[in-house]
Amino acid sequence: MRSLSSLSRRPSQMLLLLLLSPWSVWAQLSAAAASSGTPGTPDCPEACACAPGGQANCSRRALPAVPAGLSRRVRALLLDHNRVRALPPGAFVGADTLLRLDLRENGLRWVHARAFWSLGALQQLDLSANQLEALAPGTFSPLRALRSLSLAGNRLARLEPAALGALPLLYALSLQDNELPALAPGLLAGLPALRALRLRGNPWVCGCALRPLCSWLRRHPRPAPEAETLLCVLPGRLTLRPLTALTDAAFGHCAQRLAPRDLAVVYALGPVSFLASLAACLALGSVLTACRTRRWRDTALGPLRRALDPGPGSPAAAAQD
Repeated sequence: MRSLSSLSRRPSQMLLLLLLSPWSVWAQLSAAAASSGTPGTPDCPEACACAPGGQANCSRRALPAVPAGLSRRVRALLLDHNRVRALPPGAFVGADTLLRLDLRENGLRWVHARAFWSLGALQQLDLSANQLEALAPGTFSPLRALRSLSLAGNRLARLEPAALGALPLLYALSLQDNELPALAPGLLAGLPALRALRLRGNPWVCGCALRPLCSWLRRHPRPAPEAETLLCVLPGRLTLRPLTALTDAAFGHCAQRLAPRDLAVVYALGPVSFLASLAACLALGSVLTACRTRRWRDTALGPLRRALDPGPGSPAAAAQD
């Protein structure tokens, strides 16, 4: 009888196991999905596909803006081939541990000076193939850990040193295929770790403004291996001449820029010389006023003095005698 009862109970146990197994499998799948970051979960932005390791793939989603709700677990944010036309202040709030940011081919036209303020850990930034024409001062200043920056394929006609700021760890900088006629003095001075510089595809105007870049290329041949292919577009007498062939003698007609110490002396002496000139003018004016007053007195009071003080041959003097 025991064997029959045990046999009768086994089908019910097997049926119970079969009914419960799909729920256990579903629970395991949902846990795995949560750990990998499915779209819409707290660790993964909407409209993005997340993978283990912290990569959020938001490429080719026709996104008009940076996705909201970025998590600290996101290490790489791929936003290339979207429609992000502008980056407002604090565009990446919450992603302060982000290491890589890809914004290629978005038609990006405007970047606020505080757009990257929360990305102090960022190491790679790709802004290539956009429509940037200018960058505000301080745009990249918060990115002290940045190692690679690409601005290739934009419409930059000028890049101020204040836009880059001091990036002590920047290893690679790409400025190719822009509209740069020269590089502003001091632009490369704040990049001591620079080892790869891409400059081709710009309309270089070989005038006095290009002197700092030519001097830098001669002193640092390794970071810019393509320097020999950089050619002058203007002026006509230097067209197609390599930038590396322009020595300091070619810029002999250019005015020398004052060193910072000389500028400090000029700024210090300016107010002093102005005050000295003002004091001299006041003193000279006082002297002239005194001379004119004395002359006027002599002219106006001369007859009266002669009447009150007769000379030795005058009748009044004879009467007194």
